[in-house]
Amino acid sequence: MVSIAMLVIMAGCAAYLFLKGTLVQGVTMIFNALIAGFTAFGFFEILINYLIKYSPGIAAWAPMICFLLLFVLVFAILQAVSMQISKEKIDFGKLPEQIGRPVTGVLLGYIVTGHVLVAAAMAPLPSRYPYARFEGRNPNPAAPRKALLSPDGFVTSLFGSISAGSFAPMGEPKSFAMLHAGFIDQLYLNRLGDKDAPLMTETEAIKVPSQNGVWEAPENLRDTEGKPVQSQTGRNLMLVRVEIRKAALKDAGKFTLSQFRLVCGPKTAAGAMAGKGEAVYPAGYIGPANRLQVKPLGELISIDASKVSSDTLTIDLAFQVPTGLTPVLIQFKRNNIAKVSAVASPENAPQPVPFGSPAPQPQVAPEPESQPQTLQENHSEQSDSGTRPDRPRPRRGLSDISRSVTGDVGEEN
Repeated sequence: MVSIAMLVIMAGCAAYLFLKGTLVQGVTMIFNALIAGFTAFGFFEILINYLIKYSPGIAAWAPMICFLLLFVLVFAILQAVSMQISKEKIDFGKLPEQIGRPVTGVLLGYIVTGHVLVAAAMAPLPSRYPYARFEGRNPNPAAPRKALLSPDGFVTSLFGSISAGSFAPMGEPKSFAMLHAGFIDQLYLNRLGDKDAPLMTETEAIKVPSQNGVWEAPENLRDTEGKPVQSQTGRNLMLVRVEIRKAALKDAGKFTLSQFRLVCGPKTAAGAMAGKGEAVYPAGYIGPANRLQVKPLGELISIDASKVSSDTLTIDLAFQVPTGLTPVLIQFKRNNIAKVSAVASPENAPQPVPFGSPAPQPQVAPEPESQPQTLQENHSEQSDSGTRPDRPRPRRGLSDISRSVTGDVGEEN
């Protein structure tokens, strides 16, 4: 059905330009469609925040609505401006016009179809729509199915290639290809749970340790059958600690492992938001007896909020990270992003925690010994005289992110 719809759109654009348009109009419409698409990719998440704020009932449909609205609106404005500028008809001759008009129409239909497919993938539809990119409960993210000629992949990759640094006119550059690595796969894998697993959360759902939150899996790690778990060829098995907030369990309490993504970047630019990233999906999580629970990506996992006694639940996720790359971001569902810590050294690597346990509490430094009375008196006199220096305000670690990609990812306050 998608292939037929794509061919119909391309044929319609080609017929329109051949019968009613010109070669110049066709080229102009292609550029207008590309600019409209760049605008939609770059700003739809900002618009989502405003739409949900004033119409929370359509939160699930907000991404598709905002993306299509920006694409159509910007394209219409650009078309109106271009028509006013070029009122005189430009004709390159019979043969160039007869060949160029349908060719530009086909290209225009290809670009439009790509953006329509991206928008449809954002909708809260069953995961097989608009086409079955993945099948089964345990899909392989490395081998997705693609639509005919992959127009959605083309427009997404094109924007990712030109977006490096465009999200931050001030401060740290942020690339769409890093923040949304494998964007099309992300949209489809996020919907594997269909109606049982919410696609997004109303409140901030995850946080990560600011230090020692990522470490290489211990060599003695075993699965539930007692078999040793080893790194795959060309990859390193790593554990990433994520804390799920109890206050967000209304939406975060049901999820699939496909809704977790670890975005990795080059080690030479560790922590940088620019460039291109690679998304890795969990191989499982640490369960009872510190055994690796290997679960299909599409299996639904439920948390009973009534049995959660602490403010957070800890889940240590296992990822096969490609050699030469380092973890940068952890993403959960559609709207939770957090910057992970640097990979911990072997001596600082924490002990794995079974899923469902509260987050380990940091060790509290011992209280200093009491000072002699004379020193205390001198200290009091300094305080009264106003000469006591103010205590430095504590700085908070890397902040948790569950907002638009244009927010301050990983920025300290």
